Amino acid sequence: MNRYPRDLIGYGPNTPDPQWPGGAKIAVQIVVNYEEGGENNLLHGDAGSEAFLSEIVGAAPWPGQRHWNMETIYEYGARSGFWRLHRMMKDIPVTVYGVATAMARGPEQVAAMKEAGWEIASHGLKWIEFKDMERDEERAMMEEAIRLHTEVVGERPRGWYLGRTSMHSVELAAEEGGFAYIADTYDDELPYWKKIAGRDQLIVPYTLDANDMRFASPQGFNSGDQYFAYLRDTFDVLYAEGLAGSPKMMSMGLHCRLVGRPGRAAALQRFLDYVKGHEGVWFATRLQIAEHWARVHPPVDRARPSEMEKPAFVEAYGGIFEHSPWIAEGAFELELGPAHDTAVGLQNALARVFRSAGEDRKLEVLRAHPDLAGKLAEAKRLTEDSTSEQASAGLDALTDAERDEFTALNTAYTEKFGFPFIIAVRDHDKPGILAAFKRRLEQDRDTEFAEACKQVERIALLRLKAILP
Repeated sequence: MNRYPRDLIGYGPNTPDPQWPGGAKIAVQIVVNYEEGGENNLLHGDAGSEAFLSEIVGAAPWPGQRHWNMETIYEYGARSGFWRLHRMMKDIPVTVYGVATAMARGPEQVAAMKEAGWEIASHGLKWIEFKDMERDEERAMMEEAIRLHTEVVGERPRGWYLGRTSMHSVELAAEEGGFAYIADTYDDELPYWKKIAGRDQLIVPYTLDANDMRFASPQGFNSGDQYFAYLRDTFDVLYAEGLAGSPKMMSMGLHCRLVGRPGRAAALQRFLDYVKGHEGVWFATRLQIAEHWARVHPPVDRARPSEMEKPAFVEAYGGIFEHSPWIAEGAFELELGPAHDTAVGLQNALARVFRSAGEDRKLEVLRAHPDLAGKLAEAKRLTEDSTSEQASAGLDALTDAERDEFTALNTAYTEKFGFPFIIAVRDHDKPGILAAFKRRLEQDRDTEFAEACKQVERIALLRLKAILP
C-alpha cells in the first residue's frame, strides 16, 4: 500500500462561502514580521552571521564572524522601519509575527504593538533555519518560544508561524495544542482544517508572493511601483471573485527592515489608500479570521477513502462498479491520497483499475448490470443503487406498453452485443433513455462496447457523488 500525504485538491473548484462579517467581499490580512534582534548572530549563540532577507541580495553566512553591515540593516528595521509601519497602520487590525528573542530585545516596540491592538503571534524563538534540527530540539525551542513570548507580551500566542521550517514544524505546533491557528503553509486563500496528531488543527495559510521579501530576492520587486502594482492586481482579482460570490482572503507579508524603507513605504501607503476606497473590505487579524472560521465552518469528521483499512474500503466502495468488488480491491493498492477522497478523485482511481483490465474482465462488469426494467427489477432483486437509479427515471412505474417495449429492446440488444444495455439513467428521462436505446442498437459491437464502458464509469461517478464531496 502506498499513500500520498500531500493534499493537491483542497477545496477544489467550489470554494466554501467564508461568510465574512458584514458580507465583506474580501478579507485583507496584514502581517508585520518582527525579527530584528532574533536573527543569526554570534551574540545570540549562533555559528555565524545572518544571510537572509536583507539589502545584500545573495549574501552568505560568515561562519564564526559577525557581519557589521548585515547587523545594522536589521537594526534599521527595529530603530526606524517598525515605527514608520506603526504610524501608517496603528489604526488597522494587524498581526505581528514576533520572534520571541527579538521582542525580548524590543520592549518599546512590543508596547506599541499592544497599544495599537495588534495581534502578536509567535514567530518562533529565533529567526534561524530549522530544516536540519532534530525533532526534540525543535520542540524544546518551540516550548521556550511560547514561554518567553508569554513573559514578554503578557499572554501566550494564539497563532504560530515559524517560517524557516522543518518537515516536523507544523506537526509539532499542532501537537502542542494551544494554537487557534498555524500559518506555516502557502497552499490556499482560505483557512482549512487539517487532522494532525489526532486533532483538528485550523490552518490559516500565509503568502510569499504578496510579500515585501521579494525586494530582497532575485527577480523580485526592484521598485515601489512594481510592488504597488502587484498588490493592487492581487486585490482586484480577489475582490472581483468576492463580488462574483466566491470571497477569499488576501494575505500580505511585511518586514520592518524592507518595506519600512521610505521608498517602499510610499507604495504600501498607496495600496492601503486604494483598498480603503472599496466597499466590502474586512481588515482583520489572523486570529480574528481563525475565530470566525472556527465559528462559521467548524471541522466535520467524515470517512476518507485514502485513510481506510482495506476491508472497510472494499465494503464501502466494492459495489460502485456493479457486483465487481475486485475493482475496489485494485484501487486500494494504488497511490491514494487526499485527492482521492472526493467523488471525482475516487472514481478516477476505480476507473483506472477498470480501464486496465482485459476485455474479458470488462465484459464481466458489463454483464453484472441488470436489464433496464427487466425481470430482476420486477422481482425486486436489484441492488439498492440500481433500484434507486431506475426509479429516478420512472422505470419502476411503466405502463404495460412501455414494459413490452423495454423487454423487446433488451432482448434485441443482448442478442446483438452479448451484454445488457447500460446507461446512466440519472442523466436522462424515460423518453431520452428509449431514444438512446434505439440509437445505440444500430452501432457496431466495438463502438457499443466502448460506449457501455463509458456509461459504467459515469454510473460509478454518480454513485460516488451521492456519498462523497
